[in-house]
Amino acid sequence: PAGSQVAPSIRLWSDFLSVPLHPKSVYVIRQYLHDGDCGCLEAFGQGESLLQDPACVEELEDRLHFYVEECDYLQGFQVLCDIHNGFSGVGAKVTELLHDEYSRKGILTWGLTPVLSAVGVSWIFFFFPQDPQNSFYRLMNTALGIAHLARHSSLFCPLSLSGSLGIK
Repeated sequence: PAGSQVAPSIRLWSDFLSVPLHPKSVYVIRQYLHDGDCGCLEAFGQGESLLQDPACVEELEDRLHFYVEECDYLQGFQVLCDIHNGFSGVGAKVTELLHDEYSRKGILTWGLTPVLSAVGVSWIFFFFPQDPQNSFYRLMNTALGIAHLARHSSLFCPLSLSGSLGIK
């Protein structure tokens, strides 16, 4: 019908934002899409190994240089990184790359963790069940993430609405 709008297709988390992001600011990791063949990115080593691939590193550097070249006076970087899952490994390698390539610039890193529900069944509990294997992964990812991110950051700040960084 005339005047009707077709709903845009939703493929990525960034499609839910009310402000569209520049295409170069979103890098899709194909193996870990919801319909990918590897499942979820749950371990530090999985995230770290993603940036061992030369094609992935080259793509990341190209996107980074695109934005750096647009700066009149680059003062530093802010990195927001989930530290409770495999993205802690990705963030560790990204901050290492930034530290190596822009050693005279500041790197402020925020290590983010979600709040876990301890009571009943909620949407948070649904996504992060409290079984021993998941708790172990969360603990290891968080510990390795904090150690590696702090090593290559000017300032590392863990950030969570939970007093325990979501670790039991």
